[in-house]
Amino acid sequence: MPPAPQKAKPQKARIIAIAGGSGSGKTWLADQLQAALSPHATRLSLDDFYRDRSHLSPARRANLNFDKPEAIDWASLERVLRKFLAGKPARVPGYDFKTHCRLEIRRTLEPRPLLLLDGLWVLRRRGLRRLFTLGIYIECGARVRLRRRLARDMASRGRTRASIQDQFWTTVEPMHLKHVAPQAGSADVVLTGNCGPRQLRQLVSRLQLLLD
Repeated sequence: MPPAPQKAKPQKARIIAIAGGSGSGKTWLADQLQAALSPHATRLSLDDFYRDRSHLSPARRANLNFDKPEAIDWASLERVLRKFLAGKPARVPGYDFKTHCRLEIRRTLEPRPLLLLDGLWVLRRRGLRRLFTLGIYIECGARVRLRRRLARDMASRGRTRASIQDQFWTTVEPMHLKHVAPQAGSADVVLTGNCGPRQLRQLVSRLQLLLD
């Protein structure tokens, strides 16, 4: 009798990290890469892992600095990433930016060959960088990032123009210079300005090689 056909080995799971300032285009890039690499890629955002502030009054929540890396529940993120690399489903929290509280509903991150992880500080911690196959950093000027943040926060987070501008120049940009911008030195790929079609094609080709 002919030998039974061998089962194909499952593809090794890999994590692609995308870092950059608020409004730099991280989410847009992750969306484009996921669409180009579907169904082999899935998504995860660092935004889901902001710490729950439901125990604080709304007034105290409003005065917190959410632009420091300490605002993130890093232990929960690492648990999810390690489960993904082990090929196991992982439960992912949700976060409401209007109330600064965790959502009761959680979603399940299913195993895929590629995980696109985007967030302000995803390349900052050495322990997490060891889990990544590729680190991408997006450089983008402050005024472009502010313009994009105004459009986003006024439309989806119930913020006023004045409050967004005040927060940007008093906390967001100083924290960007201190905690976000230095990550460019830890990235494998640094994108400057808008990511054009040529750069996107190059990234897609690079990631497809990992799938092959």
